[in-house]
Amino acid sequence: MKSSGPFFVSRVSRWVLVLLVLFAAPMALKAQWHANVGGENQSQSRQADAFLPNEMWIYAGDSITWTFRPINEPHTVTFLAQNSSPQQARPLPPPPVGPPPPVPTGCPGVQPSGSTYTGSNCITSGISNNGATYTVNFPNAGNYKVTCLIHTNMNGAIHVLPHTDQLPHHQGYYDDQARDQASDLLTDGNNPIEELSDYPLSAHEVLMTGTLSATPGGRHYLAIVRFFPGTILIHAGDTVEWVNADPTEPHTVTFGTEPANSMALVNVTPQDDGSLQGTINSPSDSVSSGFLQASPEDAVGLPQNPVGTTRLHITFTHAGTYKYICALHDIDGMLGKVIVFP
Repeated sequence: MKSSGPFFVSRVSRWVLVLLVLFAAPMALKAQWHANVGGENQSQSRQADAFLPNEMWIYAGDSITWTFRPINEPHTVTFLAQNSSPQQARPLPPPPVGPPPPVPTGCPGVQPSGSTYTGSNCITSGISNNGATYTVNFPNAGNYKVTCLIHTNMNGAIHVLPHTDQLPHHQGYYDDQARDQASDLLTDGNNPIEELSDYPLSAHEVLMTGTLSATPGGRHYLAIVRFFPGTILIHAGDTVEWVNADPTEPHTVTFGTEPANSMALVNVTPQDDGSLQGTINSPSDSVSSGFLQASPEDAVGLPQNPVGTTRLHITFTHAGTYKYICALHDIDGMLGKVIVFP
């Protein structure tokens, strides 16, 4: 029995040490957080161009893995170096026809998943979709902006805290926020009706629309990748006007052969009011508007942006059925048809 005392004390000491380690460990553990990039409805007609959620709080040393949810719509996860260079944040145009470019503008190359962002470097996932994932490690405390190089006004905030601070939320909260923010965007069912009432169309007009929204963490938006109406009936000699009322998303109106560069103007001429005008004589004619897009927002200290090109007029001289697409979103089902009667 005499020898059991020290043995008992030794065992107690070891258990105390284990408990101390267990209680201290959470402060040093590196957590893995999860979030989404983009979202869409089943028909892919509604695209939530958003980081979901678009604001998160984590500890220094933690990492976040983003999952790209849309099947076809491309996005990037990009963290730019925190400096004042305005050129660095210039968004990418949507990819042209064919495979997406391997190296987006905005960062020197594409960095692999699992890369570290310190605030002074620049990392990007490159263009991804269809369930791909991208992980970023955050070793330093700070407040960082995540952005998509393809979609203007798609950004969010990551707050990286020192371990002396208290995290305000857990992963379950962010999962709920992601679902709620996606639902708020994708179920804005009145948007087309609302916009049609705001822009009362004649029998010869087609509308494109969407909604810009925000949280305290950043901006995101709903792009409705459909033409309203999808089929329009006119007579030979009539002119159809396409109007892009979306606050940020570009679209094209493309008949015939799709140009290699979606931004290219094909057989259309700029008019005095900034709109575009073209003529189609046969279903085999090729006409493309390039980007119909609202002007980007202005920033203090930078030159003012010109008025955007948001309207296209095409005159149809002969009867026939004329099919067209949005060269950026046809893969999502953004297709249209003009039926011209004699």
